[in-house]
Amino acid sequence: MEELTIALTKGRLADKTMELFTKAGFSCEEMKEDTRRLIFHNKEQNLNFFLSKGPDVPTYVERGAADIGVVGSDIILEEKRRAYEVLDLGFGRCRMCVAGPESARERLQHHEMIRVASKYPNIARDYFYHEKHQTVDIIKLNGSVELGPVVGLSDVIVDIVETGSTLRANGLDVLETVCDISARMIVNQVSMQMKQERIRELILAVRKALES
Repeated sequence: MEELTIALTKGRLADKTMELFTKAGFSCEEMKEDTRRLIFHNKEQNLNFFLSKGPDVPTYVERGAADIGVVGSDIILEEKRRAYEVLDLGFGRCRMCVAGPESARERLQHHEMIRVASKYPNIARDYFYHEKHQTVDIIKLNGSVELGPVVGLSDVIVDIVETGSTLRANGLDVLETVCDISARMIVNQVSMQMKQERIRELILAVRKALES
């Protein structure tokens, strides 16, 4: 049985992924232990699991340190790493949106030059340049991007929206939807060739677990 290494996104996404994998027949008891270990093993099924920050998962997969990764599609779109996206896992659903004060809506509709703050500069750039054909000044932020319009750094933001409560608390509204986001399974391109049968078996089992 060929060894597979799977990179999971830390936090709720990893918990939901392991619930799904267990349902599909791929569990890992070591992950239930209170430990500082970084990599976990299912020796019977020759599986390795490790936890990573979301933006790093596509890097591990592209570089072959992991055969398979589970990460939000926002990270896949932003990082632009080479990997096969093979399955929409259906959880972690939210939206990538353009948000700002209501006064910015008309400027968006008239394709005016505006300033856009975002943790996702590549997604923002692709949306405004290639879909809207609107020239914008994109400002990369790492923290609470909602501050951008509040303190006058930007006119709008591009960010993930789940409930919208943080936006409303800061006087902002969703003005446009960029795309829907959910957890996806990605596979290293070489692994898909070299370990094709094993990986396809896992994908099929996970797909059946989703359908059930």
